Amino acid sequence: MRKLKTIRVSASVPRGSRKRPAAKPVRQLPALGDADQFLLPTYKRSSIVLTHGRGAYVFDSTGKKYLDFLGGIAVNALGHAHPRIVKTIRRESARAIHFSNLFHNEFQGPLARKLAEWSGLDRVFFSNSGTEAIDGALKLARLCGRPAEGAAANPQAKTRILAMQNSFHGRTFGALSVTATEKYRTPFAPLVPGVQFVEFNDVADLESKCDETVCAIVLETIQGEGGIFPVSEEFWERARALASKHGALLIADEIQCGLGRTGRYFAYQRFPSKPDVAVIAKPLAAGLPLGAILTGNAVASRVSPGLHGTTFGGGPMICAVALEFLRIVEDQKLLENIRERGQEIRAGLEKLKSRFDFIKEVRGEGCMFGVELAVEGGPFVAEALKLGLLINCTHDFTIRLLPPFLISKAQVREFLHLLEKVLSETPRVLPAAESSSSKLSLPAAMSAAATARGRR
Repeated sequence: MRKLKTIRVSASVPRGSRKRPAAKPVRQLPALGDADQFLLPTYKRSSIVLTHGRGAYVFDSTGKKYLDFLGGIAVNALGHAHPRIVKTIRRESARAIHFSNLFHNEFQGPLARKLAEWSGLDRVFFSNSGTEAIDGALKLARLCGRPAEGAAANPQAKTRILAMQNSFHGRTFGALSVTATEKYRTPFAPLVPGVQFVEFNDVADLESKCDETVCAIVLETIQGEGGIFPVSEEFWERARALASKHGALLIADEIQCGLGRTGRYFAYQRFPSKPDVAVIAKPLAAGLPLGAILTGNAVASRVSPGLHGTTFGGGPMICAVALEFLRIVEDQKLLENIRERGQEIRAGLEKLKSRFDFIKEVRGEGCMFGVELAVEGGPFVAEALKLGLLINCTHDFTIRLLPPFLISKAQVREFLHLLEKVLSETPRVLPAAESSSSKLSLPAAMSAAATARGRR
């Protein structure tokens, strides 16, 4: 049996007591030791052990409560332990978790129908994750880039793929090949050939690189990991036109921004035109692993049995949960709540921007925001954790906010209060180019709040 370490916690002494109570031994969870010893070191994790959640809050092993504005990185769209999701999991896990895709189950077809209604597309393939959905979409593009059987001419297959600078699509070889960030790519090179990167929202660069050899243009409708950068309507519509002209597929990665996060079913629905393919995942099954490829009948007509598949994707229990998630969004009119709370969050962030001049820009809408800083974001994330707020930082300088769809007005106020406190009390770390020593500094020019605190 593993011997558990003990730590001493001093108990408070009631007023008037002559004797201090003995310190109580507290058992330390073995989770951290096991993680250090047995897990691959792929993440820089906090030492906090989260144990459960309820609504927009999560709790750690000491009982401390945190307001969750990270949402499992856009996964927990309904917060935690939503009663209808819990009920569905309990009911369906007692009936069947998995059969196989050699047989139909009673939820996969209805879920596909609902996603087709939401997206305006026609056909669905279920995967286990977003990165697998991206891989499948790239396979579809290469498949559609090959001459169809019985074609009169004998044209060359289209194999080139255009992806975007500053993009992130996942960790598999295919998804990583269309992910621009060098720190993710370099250790695994060479990757899948035939990918060329385009400056995001640069129409001229797109036009110069897109020709009849291209089989796909891949983009995130809103770049998530890249810092919450939305695609412009001009760029989207030009990509749509070029893809149609050259017989390529326009693939929209909506893994992070889709399924309601912007206050629309899909982020691309703010544009007049649709993609040929959309990929989704994160919130789809309310925390259970499920992704999907959505496409039109023209693309689907090129697919035949055996060309693609999955063992676990689209099982009965997980599809039942996903279908319940979509129904909850509709029943509780969550798109309306997302839009209203999003307006309140933006107004509050803009107010903070006017006070703290190290905030460079606020981007996003609905329940998806990026706050770009002129100083490093990591210290703010750490301070927020201490104060009971979960946020994260992407690309070193952008605070990413992904609250649940059911966030309330009171919780928005709580968040803005906590964030103001974080911004006021956190020491600033200048970018390396601006600070030769890279030490913590509190320049008065960067924070009136820091100056005021120094006078106290």
